[in-house]
Amino acid sequence: METMEDKYVKTQFGLTVRKLRLSKNISQEKFAEIVGLHRTYISEVERGIRNVTLINVVKIAEGLEVKTSELFREMEREL
Repeated sequence: METMEDKYVKTQFGLTVRKLRLSKNISQEKFAEIVGLHRTYISEVERGIRNVTLINVVKIAEGLEVKTSELFREMEREL
C-alpha cells in the first residue's frame, strides 16, 4: 500500500524533473523523445503519479544532462 510519504517522494521527484527540464527550455514531448519514453509517462512522472524504475531514473538524468546523484541531490533540496 502506498503511504503519504511515498506519494510525497514521487511528487518531489516529479517537480524536480519538471524544474530541470523547464530550465533547459525543453517541452515534455521533446524530452520524451530524447529519453526514449512516452510523453504521457513523462507527464505522469512530473505529476508524481508514476513510481519510476531505476533504469528510467538514469534515462531521465541523462536526458537532463545531469548525473543521477545530482538529480537526487536536487530533489533532496526540495524535501
